[in-house]
Amino acid sequence: MEIDKIIVAVVGLLGIMFTYWFFLMKKDGVVQARGEVDIIVSGGYSPEIISVPQGKTTRINFKRTDPTDCLSEVVLPDFRIKKQLPLNQTVSVEITPEKAGEYGYACGMNMYHGKIIVK
Repeated sequence: MEIDKIIVAVVGLLGIMFTYWFFLMKKDGVVQARGEVDIIVSGGYSPEIISVPQGKTTRINFKRTDPTDCLSEVVLPDFRIKKQLPLNQTVSVEITPEKAGEYGYACGMNMYHGKIIVK
């Protein structure tokens, strides 16, 4: 086998392994919110997954540092919340989840997602 074919095969295999890891195995840590949590909005949400206590009011502070138009709005459909996120400003949202479960949130175009886990 020629060296160029070996290199192409190895690079292709590494690309497949990276893609598999990035989309299927990469797990972000869950951040425990104790009354308040800060989320940086830049190329997505960081942290992406937060855990909040059931029946307690939690303040979620979104700060958008990414000028992308898609991230200029956050939508929490299960809580009927839709907020504009001005660039480099903090916007607070308060939720009081009554039922345990997982609730999603997303940008206005539904391209970037996050999750709220209620325990």
